[in-house]
Amino acid sequence: MTLRRTPAAAAVAATAAVVVGLCSAPGVEAADAPLLVRPGESIQAAVDRAKPGDVIEIAPGTYPGSVSITKPRLTLLGAGRETVITPSEKGTENACAAAGHGICVTGTEQSPLTYVRLRSLTVSGFRKNGVDATWTDRMEVNRVTARANGQQGISQQRSVRAVFRDNVAENNGESGIFLANAVDAEGGALDTKHTLIADNELSGNRIGLVLRRVRTVDVEYNDITANCGGVFVVGDEGVPRAGSLTVSRNLVAANNKFCPANARLPFIQGAGIVLTGAEKTQVTHNRVVENIGTSPMSGGIVLFRSVVGAPNTGNSVRDNTAMGNSPADLSADDQSKDNVFSGSTCRVSQPKGLC
Repeated sequence: MTLRRTPAAAAVAATAAVVVGLCSAPGVEAADAPLLVRPGESIQAAVDRAKPGDVIEIAPGTYPGSVSITKPRLTLLGAGRETVITPSEKGTENACAAAGHGICVTGTEQSPLTYVRLRSLTVSGFRKNGVDATWTDRMEVNRVTARANGQQGISQQRSVRAVFRDNVAENNGESGIFLANAVDAEGGALDTKHTLIADNELSGNRIGLVLRRVRTVDVEYNDITANCGGVFVVGDEGVPRAGSLTVSRNLVAANNKFCPANARLPFIQGAGIVLTGAEKTQVTHNRVVENIGTSPMSGGIVLFRSVVGAPNTGNSVRDNTAMGNSPADLSADDQSKDNVFSGSTCRVSQPKGLC
């Protein structure tokens, strides 16, 4: 199966358009000229010099060292896969490095960081997250490759109105893209105010995409293949409950890698789209094929009771193509209620009658 890969030439060509387009973006002040970082120079030093509204243009090359962004309206603009941010030898140059992350975008509850843009670069080999964002508003991550990071490829929490588009997240230890209310605290689901996750390629991760205790997210046109699990929408008994989001027109195929159990979940293999403890989620017009495994969550589109016993309620699974999945193309556990299955093309369901 061939994934949609963005050619390197397209990424380079997009650079000029991005710089021009920034002038018209709402809330963004255009700098006189981009700050240029060359191999052997420090991206962090450029960030420290920059003013809100500046574009920091990063030439092709490898740049050891984590980058911490705490100023609004900054743009990091690389040359696609030729601009690579990797860990430094010491890994202590800033708080982001000490935490094990590659690029940190960090605001506060009182003052969320606005309009930060990460574009056309690669973040690889960090102990924890490639991109780690907290308390942001209208952040954009575009044409970023997050590869071989120990936990999440791209992670965001406590944030709203984000756009994740045309990224590649591959071979990360946990999720390709991870969106949550909070990683280190319980509580009800966060209203993300229609964060968009679109046109990304997520492969070789434990789970391609995790939406954990969040609401109002739009997930569309992503290629999610060769992970242990494809898409997980995760909620619990907290209120407001996770859900009220849309998973539509994605390819979720052959997520058959084996991942052992951890403290929260049993082993994962062959899991396509899994809803666990979610409500009012629309799963529509997806192609979910050849997800095969023997885990409790294996199958095409699976409604699975959460680990704390929260049921799935009021979800709609309709007009999908779900074929060649095992043990079933569509399945719902006996605690799910008030969910609607309609119009999907499939052969096997558990219980019978969902196709």
